[in-house]
Amino acid sequence: MNQVKTRKQAAAVSFDEIDRQILDLLQRDSDTPITTVSEAVGLSPSPCWRRIKRMEEAGIIFRRVALVDQSRANVPMTVFIGVTAPRHEMAWTNQFRALVEEIPEVVEAYRLTGTVDYILKVVVPDITAYDAVYKRMIERLEFSQVNSMISMEELKFTTAIPTKYLTER
Repeated sequence: MNQVKTRKQAAAVSFDEIDRQILDLLQRDSDTPITTVSEAVGLSPSPCWRRIKRMEEAGIIFRRVALVDQSRANVPMTVFIGVTAPRHEMAWTNQFRALVEEIPEVVEAYRLTGTVDYILKVVVPDITAYDAVYKRMIERLEFSQVNSMISMEELKFTTAIPTKYLTER
């Protein structure tokens, strides 16, 4: 399911430094026990839990997931694919969006400004598996250009976003 479509709209909620601290802790490990979170931010468990629930209801926290080690899951290769569309029209865009949703190896996809229209992050076990993904894409859709870049080293990986910009709404 498309995660963008499943996100709730953030309601008018005010956030303070304690909310930021709670988010920072949960972004590091969403399984942190409520007692540990509440102690770290200086609250008792019930008010801390209510703050977390309020952030979930507001759509700030929209999902909790498990992060999987790519190497141990036998998909150690990361390939970034820059895609240039052959034409800018909604029919093609919708077909591309559907294609991206159907390919499990595509773990992230973004529409961009500039000379490349889209960038995809693909995880695969090896170049043969990547070639199969590439062929699946070009069999289904026309592209002006597909530019693949294989990651040689991961310098930083985080799913945590900075909370210092979280302000009252």
